[in-house]
Amino acid sequence: MHKRLGVLTGGGDAPGLNAVIRAVTRSALRQGWEAIGFLDGYAGLISNRTVGLTSNYISGLLHRGGTILGSNNRDNPFHFPVQTESGLKYKDMSDQAVANLDRNKVDCLIAIGGDGSLAIAHELGQKGARIIGVPKTIDNDLLATDQTFGFDTAVATATDALDKLHTTAESHHRVMVLELMGRHAGWIALASGIAGGADVILIPEIPWHLDSILAKIQQRRNEGKHFSIVVVAEGVPDPTGKSVYRREIPGAHHRFRLGGIGAIIAGLIEQATGIECRATVLGHLQRGGSPSAFDRILATRYGVMAAQLAMSGQHGLMVCLKGQEIEAVPIHLVARGTRPVPTEGQLVQTARALGLCLGD
Repeated sequence: MHKRLGVLTGGGDAPGLNAVIRAVTRSALRQGWEAIGFLDGYAGLISNRTVGLTSNYISGLLHRGGTILGSNNRDNPFHFPVQTESGLKYKDMSDQAVANLDRNKVDCLIAIGGDGSLAIAHELGQKGARIIGVPKTIDNDLLATDQTFGFDTAVATATDALDKLHTTAESHHRVMVLELMGRHAGWIALASGIAGGADVILIPEIPWHLDSILAKIQQRRNEGKHFSIVVVAEGVPDPTGKSVYRREIPGAHHRFRLGGIGAIIAGLIEQATGIECRATVLGHLQRGGSPSAFDRILATRYGVMAAQLAMSGQHGLMVCLKGQEIEAVPIHLVARGTRPVPTEGQLVQTARALGLCLGD
């Protein structure tokens, strides 16, 4: 009887998901195993919607962004929305999810996702499901791994945007504010701000003061530089210390969607200085496109290790990057919270040594 791996992608999309699917499938097929994919994340696991992952099906995936299996960040098997005669109700469908793994004769499920998806994977594991986790998020904020795939590509996208903003800012003598993703961690903003030559970088981990930003802009004007670039992470709070949200999505793991702090910062700068200030929100451009070479390699290494662990009979683990090596840690470690930018870390110290304003 053939052994079989299952694969699903949960949460927000990220460049490199298809590279993991490809690596898991190729590793399985080469060892005489089969592979199937569950469609649209945990929703497909609950409703038993699958697709056979064959060599032809995964051909040409390495460079493609997104995920051929589909994904969502709403359908939690332990809190699954079900439409009833009396309206929308939430039910525990986790037993059905586990039963569908057995129904499809899945020896181990490779769950690719962020903190929410991997926390669900851990809970399903406690109910008897055999699961290996693969860490994914452009935000790079997962515990127990030095880097997630998707982050490098998102930073490159943001850096390219900063390159373009530089030319128009300098031409019109403006202050340009770029708001970036990252949730409550500033990894994308800090890395792309350094790479893209920003003058001010605001991240959630470091409290900011308007006077510090204004002083940096004035310093540049005194030096004959009549434009400035400000990078703002979406999780940076407003002047009262409150997070800025643009919408609420009931049922999602991250229910409140951050967004809008860039426009607030731009308005405050323009009001205080009289300098024309424009805000740009890069948004989902950071999630799309072809993965970078680094992310293709990292995602492939993750997929190969995940498949090898699963085929050796191990489960309840998450693959991770430690230094230059791919290792495995208990999957429950990722459910303990998120990994912020260390405020005394080398990346922050590099920004300070360059004279960049971090808002404090």
